[in-house]
Amino acid sequence: MVGSTALRPARDPRRWAVLAILSGSLLIISMDATILNVAFPSLVADLRPGSVEQLWIIDSYALALSGLLVTAGALGDRWGRKRLLLVGFAIFAIASLLAVAATAAWHVIAARVLLGVGGAAIMPSTLSILRQVFTDARERAFAYAVWSAVFGGGMALGPVVGGLLVQSHGWQSAFLLNVPIAVAVIGFGLWLLPESRSPRSGAWDWPGVGLSVVGMATLAGGVKQLGKGGVGDPGAWILLAIAVVTLTVFVRRQLRLAHPLLQVRLFTNRAFTMAATAIFLGMLGLGAALFLLSQWFQYVRGYSPVSAGLHLLPAPIALIVASMVAPPLMHRFPPRNVLGIGLALMGVGLALPWLGQHVRDVDYPLIAVSLAVVGLGVGTLATVASVVLMSSTPAADAGGAAAVDETAYELGAALGVAILGSLASALYRANLPDLDLGAADLSAVRESIGDASVVADRLGAGGLLTRAGDAFTAGMTPTFLAGGVVALVAAVLAWRLIPRDLEPASDAH
Repeated sequence: MVGSTALRPARDPRRWAVLAILSGSLLIISMDATILNVAFPSLVADLRPGSVEQLWIIDSYALALSGLLVTAGALGDRWGRKRLLLVGFAIFAIASLLAVAATAAWHVIAARVLLGVGGAAIMPSTLSILRQVFTDARERAFAYAVWSAVFGGGMALGPVVGGLLVQSHGWQSAFLLNVPIAVAVIGFGLWLLPESRSPRSGAWDWPGVGLSVVGMATLAGGVKQLGKGGVGDPGAWILLAIAVVTLTVFVRRQLRLAHPLLQVRLFTNRAFTMAATAIFLGMLGLGAALFLLSQWFQYVRGYSPVSAGLHLLPAPIALIVASMVAPPLMHRFPPRNVLGIGLALMGVGLALPWLGQHVRDVDYPLIAVSLAVVGLGVGTLATVASVVLMSSTPAADAGGAAAVDETAYELGAALGVAILGSLASALYRANLPDLDLGAADLSAVRESIGDASVVADRLGAGGLLTRAGDAFTAGMTPTFLAGGVVALVAAVLAWRLIPRDLEPASDAH
């Protein structure tokens, strides 16, 4: 009809160029979350950081990123999303150069903190700008699908790209890679990206900023500490207790404010809440699978880090394919069905190779199929969930919703390592046989399969690593099955809680 056509917003002719710019920017951010995993050993050998410094080098990026996402989302809504994204990339480039020039461990720690600050400024802006630029419902769903594919695929590709770079050019190359991409994004972004902001009034909520930063940073820190020290680590529980108290105060404050930093009432929308939960659970399963299988490939199968990363590729490849297929499926079937199928696929993929057989006896083709099924599930659910989440949000709160989306990604991956990784570690220790070792060596072997490998190399005891590998593989079956059960339960919840008549393409107002 003529009237309906007249009311339809004009399509921005720059929208596909904008999608390309934002995809490239998001790729480098998501890769940066995992690329250090393979650069870390050579970095440690060069700079000789102490054990505490090593922990800060690993964790400082995620802590800064997680702590600032909510604040950055609100700041972009008010100050300008394009402006915040370009400032974020300037910080990212400077931080990367500082890391390349580092001659001491604290230099790298400071650079990683700045990288997290830059990443927090960039990530919510990408989704918010996509929401603004893509006015057509089907095109917007496709843009969100590309976003999900790039983010998930980048996290999985990080170790592969990082391994190839570090192997040829040293650990500095893992940081140097960021600089030309950041410069290109700033240049093209100044030219092509549109500016947008929310017409909000009211004073900036500084107490809310402090509460959100402390709450999210301690939550992320507690989760990571739980993954390292297990459930018996009192430090992890102290951090989590601080996070619960601080975030509770933050939520109560936001509910009282006329112009809150984060519109927490968004969580009263069942579709919004279930979408965020689905992203969280999807990344929990994918993060745990990639983490545990990477260790298994290296310590049990004896692969190099690069080879281990290559053997994990079926997951990100399938994730990218599924993300592209998900939008048309949403227009043919109810989103809750597509989301539930994605969660179910992830659950089946996690459990598939471990049913009824010892992990050491599983051939790689079956593991590759399992990784592909997990990738298909996560790609499907993450794409649908991002569309549902952003479409359930008023345009004025796009930055806050994007921050929730990305927080679900970050915390999901971290909790996957913490929860399922802790379960695998406990089962590893439970399955270790009696070992004739000194107290210090025995304690190290019980700590992790990686420490067992160090002890075995030092003692020249190949049989020790074999027995440790058997204990590690024995613990993987129940761990992956537990992850599969969680995903299947979430599939049922998605089907029950998301309304059947939900139209994800329509905007909330």
